[in-house]
Formats: sequence, structure tokens, C-alpha cells
Amino acid sequence: MKGWAVLPLIVLGQMALAAGPDSSQRPVPRDNGTTLPVIVVPSGAIEQPKRDPAARAAAEGGRGIKSSLRPSLRSRKVEKAARARQQMLAKGAVCGDLAIQGAPVGRVPGKISGCGIENAVKVRSVSGIKLSNAAVMDCTTAKALDTWVRQSAVPALAGQGGGLEELRVAAHYACRTRNNRKGGKISEHGKGRAIDISGFELADGSTITVHKGWRARRSSKALRRMHRGACGPFGTVLGPESDRFHQDHFHFDTARYRSGSYCR
Repeated sequence: MKGWAVLPLIVLGQMALAAGPDSSQRPVPRDNGTTLPVIVVPSGAIEQPKRDPAARAAAEGGRGIKSSLRPSLRSRKVEKAARARQQMLAKGAVCGDLAIQGAPVGRVPGKISGCGIENAVKVRSVSGIKLSNAAVMDCTTAKALDTWVRQSAVPALAGQGGGLEELRVAAHYACRTRNNRKGGKISEHGKGRAIDISGFELADGSTITVHKGWRARRSSKALRRMHRGACGPFGTVLGPESDRFHQDHFHFDTARYRSGSYCR
């Protein structure tokens, strides 16, 4: 009995399916003069429409994309100002980096054996942050300084006094021994690989010094963050807790050691 009950349903379903295509509504194509006719060749395939002569010529000549009109994103005035800025930066760029502004110095001969720099530069600013005194160094040290300023110094002081504006340079190139000790090894300063920073001038005119700020409640955290952030870009990082010679400044140099950076 169940089989006989199901049979009418199957028949009705087949009738509905059979009647579908003849009675269902189909979309009516728009005849606006641009519709291309569909031509079926004897093999049953649809013949590809012929390309417009102008389009074919553009495609074959490789002019399709090149000749298309593109919107201008910047006005001529803005583009001119941008080019002028790039040219201005390029004139003062050293070490092949627009972020490092200064002047080439060339070879600096040493007064004593072990001193001197082969290709020295005099750096005035890095990543827009001025140096209180133009500092002489090699490009490896200039690039390390730029990395540290951009990644550590600027972020550490972003919330104080309107942000960092200038580095107070305590020392850069100087042909001397370490800590000026007689008969000692040549300092990295004497090789153009070191710079000493004693303070940081902010946009509002205030200054944070390493000597007074290292243990001060308002600036200690920022100074310690900058000291820690220098370990990596520089091979040697010395601060107030290293020894009695560095109580009032940070010493950074790019000497490298097998054991990694030396940071105290």
C-alpha cells in the first residue's frame, strides 16, 4: 500500500519538472544596440565575436594600459614641493640614507697609531632629530645612531615635553686612549665608531640629562628604556651603572664581540 501511495507523488513531481522550462519566466535581453549575436557553428561550439578594429589595434600595439587615463592623486603644486624636499634632503644626505643628514669628510688621519677613519662623515641630524654638535663618525656608527633614535629614543620621549628635538652630544671622534688613560688601548672614539650622549632636549625647551635624570622619578623610565634599546644597534652600551667614567652620559660604540653586545 505504501508503494501505491508514493507513486502519485512521483508522477506529479515529474509533471512539474517537465512543465517548468515551458512555463517559467525567463529574463528578456535588452536590445540597446550593443548586444552581440550568438552564433553556433556546425560543430556545436559558440563562435567567438570579432574584436572591434580599434581595440584590436590597441592590444596588438601594446597601447591598451599605457594609453588609459589615470586619475591624478596629487596636484602639481604638491608634487613640486615633494620633489624640492627630496632634492634638498639628497644634498645633505650621507651614507646613502636620506634620514642621515650631514656632510662627507673623507679620510681622517690619526695623530697616533690606531686612530683615524677611512670614510668619515659629519652628522648633523638623524631621522629629523638634531645633534647639538655635528659629530664625526663612520657610516656604520651613523646608521646605528639613526636606528636607535628612530626605534628607541623618539618613542621613549614621545609623551614628555612635546617629544624629542635634539641630542646633546658629549663626545664623538677624538684620537685618544680609553678613558684617556696613558698607555691604554685606543678608544673606539679614536676610530670614529663611538658617540657619547649626555642629554635630550625636548620640543618645549626642557632638557633631560643622564646625570640628573637616571634616578629621577619622571625621567628614569625613559632613560633606562633608551639605554636598553641601544643594546643591539650598538656593540657597546655604557651608562651610569657601568663605572665611574659614565655617570653623566651614555657611551655608544659599534665594536662587535663574539659573545654579542656588551651593555652595562
